[in-house]
Amino acid sequence: MVKGQQEFRQFMRKILPDTVKNAARQAMEEGAERIVQRMRLMVPKDEGELLASLGWTWGKPPEGAMVVGEVKSSERGLRIVIYAGNSSTMVTNKRGIKFQNALIQEFGTKDRKANPFFYPVYRSQRRAVKSLITRRINKAIKALNDG
Repeated sequence: MVKGQQEFRQFMRKILPDTVKNAARQAMEEGAERIVQRMRLMVPKDEGELLASLGWTWGKPPEGAMVVGEVKSSERGLRIVIYAGNSSTMVTNKRGIKFQNALIQEFGTKDRKANPFFYPVYRSQRRAVKSLITRRINKAIKALNDG
């Protein structure tokens, strides 16, 4: 057996996963914030409650929210959710049926033109955010190797 192999294995089991997880977590937060900021620019200006309801969270979104994007890693326990809407952005139609205003703005209805703000931003930023996460993970691993 090579000298120091046991210590190296312990290092890899303990330090590497924590370092990589922290780097991934930070990059996921930055990416989610970037997406949310761009979505806020796309929301119609007269939709103040909808604008205020845009956000991201670890775990489950608020009650009544429309989930647009979700990144999860079950083996690491990381799950970030980007959402729009909440219970205050629910609207009722002429027949008394409740709808999420975020869905109406995003997709429109037969009487109302769509104002997409969620999926266009999500699609345009998805690759950049994934790249950001990968770069941060690789950078964390390289820092461990160099340190």
